[in-house]
Amino acid sequence: MAPQRGPAQLDLFTGAAVETPATARARRGQQVGPAEVSDTLRALGHALPQGIYLGTSSWTFPGWAGIVFDQDASTSQLAREGLSAYARHPILRTVGIDRTFYAPIPATAFADYAAQVPEHFRFLVKAHEACTLARFPLHERYGAQRGQPNERFLHAAYAAEHVVGPFVEGLGAKAGPLVFQFPPQDPAALGGPARFVERLYAFLAALPKGPLYAVEVRNESLLTEDFAQALAETGTSPVLAAWSHMPPVARQARLTKTFEARAVVARWMLPPNLGYEEARARYAPFDKLVEEDAPTRDVLARVCLAAVRAGRPAFLTINNKAEGSAPLSAIRLAERVMAYREQGSQRAVPGQS
Repeated sequence: MAPQRGPAQLDLFTGAAVETPATARARRGQQVGPAEVSDTLRALGHALPQGIYLGTSSWTFPGWAGIVFDQDASTSQLAREGLSAYARHPILRTVGIDRTFYAPIPATAFADYAAQVPEHFRFLVKAHEACTLARFPLHERYGAQRGQPNERFLHAAYAAEHVVGPFVEGLGAKAGPLVFQFPPQDPAALGGPARFVERLYAFLAALPKGPLYAVEVRNESLLTEDFAQALAETGTSPVLAAWSHMPPVARQARLTKTFEARAVVARWMLPPNLGYEEARARYAPFDKLVEEDAPTRDVLARVCLAAVRAGRPAFLTINNKAEGSAPLSAIRLAERVMAYREQGSQRAVPGQS
């Protein structure tokens, strides 16, 4: 198969620029719109309980043409135009904003996102990593800070000014969970689980009241009873992380008393047997389900229904690396939710007695 041409690549024989379909449409000013969906899919979205917010980790994937978008488009074009089309999909009621993990963005950027989606839509936003790294990793992108202690770790004043303030001002009523994700790190650098909980509690207690805060840890050793209590006392939701190095979702739910929280928040990221890079190589371009993970889907469906029964909203974002195509995973998950609901399933719900 011949290699795919890049945008406006020079033709080797004529010297002329050769446009791809996506760049030609962009030049003509044709906007990305929503893909056509079946009446069955539209009915599924209508029937899905209103308190369940399913979505994906981002929306800028060209492989979603015909699934979410009505045309082929480049990643950059989808970053500019794809959100409004994404938000018109009958199943997708939330989306993750990951860019905020790497650097804060201003309220005006959040407001631009909010203006592109309907009133019922909610955003799941990742807080700047400066709030959650005790020590900067040994990665080249950290430059001179590599391996150094981070003075802004669990610094409430920094988070309030640079993370919470713009989030609240820009998104308004369309703000969903603000997730403080603690990447895998040496527990000793955190002072051990007990000291980590003390600092986390002080941090969360000092944040501005009102927003829906959520905490995701990537070290199983941090899922202690004191951790669950600190979240409960500050009104913070734990994040159920379906990720290869964390315990099963049902166990996380029990350890963190998930269904007692203000909202149920979950992120379905990877299958149990694959790492990030391996999953990306196997699943790209993310236009189909490659390896379905029915056990995780079933648990997450029951988690969503348990949230509804408890009178809590459920926010669940899915990564392409979970099964191969995040929007198709969301559709399958919605189908499972409705199947359980229609069956009146009495199966035990994870984390509930």
